[in-house]
Amino acid sequence: STQSTWGHTKVSNWFAEMIVLGIEGSANKLGVGIVTEKGDILANPRDTFITPPGTGFLPRETAQHHAAWIHRLIHQALEEAKLTPKDIDALAYTKGPGMGAPLQTVAVVIRTLSQLWNKPIIGVNHCIGHIEMGRCVTGVEDPIVLYVSGGNTQVIAYSLQRYRIFGETIDIAVGNCLDRFARILNLSNDPSPGYNIEQLAKKGTKLIDLPYVVKGMDVSFSGLLTSIQKIAREQIPTGEVTPEDLCFSLQETIFSALVETTERAMAHCGKKDVLIVGGVGCNLRLQEMVRLMLQDRGGNLACMDDRYCIDNGAMIAWAGLLLFKSGFTTPLEETTVTQRFRTDEVECIWRDD
Repeated sequence: STQSTWGHTKVSNWFAEMIVLGIEGSANKLGVGIVTEKGDILANPRDTFITPPGTGFLPRETAQHHAAWIHRLIHQALEEAKLTPKDIDALAYTKGPGMGAPLQTVAVVIRTLSQLWNKPIIGVNHCIGHIEMGRCVTGVEDPIVLYVSGGNTQVIAYSLQRYRIFGETIDIAVGNCLDRFARILNLSNDPSPGYNIEQLAKKGTKLIDLPYVVKGMDVSFSGLLTSIQKIAREQIPTGEVTPEDLCFSLQETIFSALVETTERAMAHCGKKDVLIVGGVGCNLRLQEMVRLMLQDRGGNLACMDDRYCIDNGAMIAWAGLLLFKSGFTTPLEETTVTQRFRTDEVECIWRDD
């Protein structure tokens, strides 16, 4: 028997020990992950499209990178996991949100593999992938989630089979703000602009006053970015400020706003733990600031390193496995992509708490 639910088809049969292969390619990272039903990550290779200093990544060039690397990453994942296609029970892919062209590249590959290997497909929300990967890796049960990346900034809590967004950016994401300032300083994009800002910030000593915009539970970073870009262009050449001090001040101001809204969500929801996910979640200063706040509240911080914070295939495979185990697949004709796909649009059928 089949039953259609939010674009997926419910199937009655599932396997005792499932293995799912997932592909993530919503931005400049392409990852292929293989996970088991027990949460074991058998393989998780990744390649990043790195552009020259002072530049960002464009959709068409990013899609070309993904197309060039996808074959070898799939082969590498299977080799690392010591598996063959017949061992895979299902295929998961990032349905959205993300950049259109890179998403479409991955979707085409998933449809092709599905037909070659005769495997079902599960379309996964990128944000849900981050959250469920965090819960799987850290073991935290029901935290406030601070989701911070290049494309998303959200404060999230679970309630009634949805991940509810309690606060978010009203303009640009925290990672986008950091990346765009890194271009002004002409910092390298290897391994990432945010990482290189973090290293400079460790050498900063002077806190420069920057716009701090928190509106209720929401944050805003576009005015802050405009302000610090102007200061950098005018005052770095004269020696009034240093790049290190600007990076330090940028991090302190942005992260303070994130900690404030996260703490308010904790008070509202009555939750004690915080899980940080998304690429900016690797930042040790952000982790430290959240940890200090939690010490005052008697809570615990759940965080991860770059293997699982940064976009990766395993998070898509794991979220896909949870859906598949709950009896859902995406029909081939519905394996589309969307650049806008909010976290709270997904019904969390794998959770019954």
